[in-house]
Amino acid sequence: MSKVRIRFTKLGKIRFTSHRDVARMFERAFRRAEVPLAYTEGFSPRPRISFGLALSTGHESLAEYLDADLLDVGDDAGAPIDDLELSRRLSDSLPHGIDVVAAAPVDAHAPSLQQDVTSTTWRLSIVGADRDAVEAAADHAISAATIMATRTRKGQESIDDLRPSLLSLALADVADDHVVFAAELATQPRALRPAELVGAVWPTVDDVRVLRTHQWIERDGARWEPLPSGATETRFTRRETPDVRTDAERRHRAVGAAC
Repeated sequence: MSKVRIRFTKLGKIRFTSHRDVARMFERAFRRAEVPLAYTEGFSPRPRISFGLALSTGHESLAEYLDADLLDVGDDAGAPIDDLELSRRLSDSLPHGIDVVAAAPVDAHAPSLQQDVTSTTWRLSIVGADRDAVEAAADHAISAATIMATRTRKGQESIDDLRPSLLSLALADVADDHVVFAAELATQPRALRPAELVGAVWPTVDDVRVLRTHQWIERDGARWEPLPSGATETRFTRRETPDVRTDAERRHRAVGAAC
């Protein structure tokens, strides 16, 4: 049995699909791609797939991760499936907007993604707001000693200081109809969500598009992405599904890819 780490995107209309539904999509994709997953033991066996930090419904991402335990990785002839072929098979079995872009083996005893990821990088596209006002609010937030906000988790409200979890916030791009900020948010000891940051920094803004671009693991003062260096990364056109994104979605994806 081996463990494989997979990086995938979530872009376009599929962003309105919940994290739980994405997990079900991958379970079906592994079956369709004929990649033999390991299953838990017991009365109700479940595929041994573990996802990283959940992405809020409505957000897009270039950097989602999952770990999967495989019984073996081989085709009918017994030859091993390389990482590129694994990525292709899974992408072909997933809905439009979710694409596997990288895959690589990882140590079977590696910490879970949820334990290991210490921060995430986001692009926040604020649409239709006054540029000077949103820039001034961002400058105020990053220079403030505290950012107090009410947060709700599991039905319980608390007043917390968000400032320690706001690692960086900077203007990234300006267009005619939107302003883009890049933000790095800590995930430990308690993750700061983009929606919480937006509500605290720009409480009157109504239209914000959120794109996760990176997840980071800290090692000895340096930070690394969850896939090991040299992981096979794919870029290919899927033939079976037309591109049905709106012009705004295409533009937003292009902005994210450029960062």
